[in-house]
Amino acid sequence: MTDAATPSVLQLRVVVEAVDYDQAVAFFRDTLGLPEYLAFAEGGDERVVILDAGRATLEIANPVHKQAIDRIEAGGAESPHIRLAFEVTDTEGATRRLEAAGGRVVASPVITPWQSLNSRLDAPAGVQVTLFQELLDSGERAVLDGFSTDAERSGDDAMPGD
Repeated sequence: MTDAATPSVLQLRVVVEAVDYDQAVAFFRDTLGLPEYLAFAEGGDERVVILDAGRATLEIANPVHKQAIDRIEAGGAESPHIRLAFEVTDTEGATRRLEAAGGRVVASPVITPWQSLNSRLDAPAGVQVTLFQELLDSGERAVLDGFSTDAERSGDDAMPGD
């Protein structure tokens, strides 16, 4: 059992192979604005850059929920098994900038039932991204219909590990 005060995982890093490395770096670093954290080159043509995406979370959705998200965000256009989602301060502006930088808009910005403004793009390196702008703070969103924890839905208010 782990101590809740000392997390065993310190970082989530998503690794993407990009055939057109320069285009992918320009898209995510220069246009989306993810600052460069580290970069390595062993020699020759080998290159890698690690971009800081702020706080990372892992969102796990069952197939039914994934289909619902696809329907709400993208008019039913199916997303891949793994998709990156970036919280931004201006979904509409970021969508236009990323489209101009080579992204293909899959779905224009739409207000979701959970009160965020979401758009979806196909990005370089074969990655699909969602851009989302929170329209309410987490406390306001938490009281909306449909928001609860697994424990609340099952009637068990105990925290895991209690």
